[in-house]
Amino acid sequence: MTQQPAPHPSPQRRASLEVLRAEATDERSVLVEERLRAGEDPWDFMADLPTVDELVVLLLRSERILPPGAVRPDEDVSDVVLRRIAADYPPLATTVWTMLSEAESVRAWAPRIRRVGR
Repeated sequence: MTQQPAPHPSPQRRASLEVLRAEATDERSVLVEERLRAGEDPWDFMADLPTVDELVVLLLRSERILPPGAVRPDEDVSDVVLRRIAADYPPLATTVWTMLSEAESVRAWAPRIRRVGR
């Protein structure tokens, strides 16, 4: 039996949700600008981009899931981390549960790690 990596118990950063959303808004605007400069039509790509809250969840997940020296976690560990984010940041709970749904795994940036054979 292989040992599962434990999610990072204490994230290094505990910024307020407002600060995290401001950072995510900046990041999303950079993504939009890059695609516009590449000549893409906003009607074609805006629906594919993560929302501000989805970016916040992805940022929090990355901080908690891969501590230094960790191996890539499986889907179960990833889901535990996402559920902890929902518990720590109740305003993000709806976003987290949406991201945990099977339908979300088709998006390129989806946080769920797909198992082989699924």
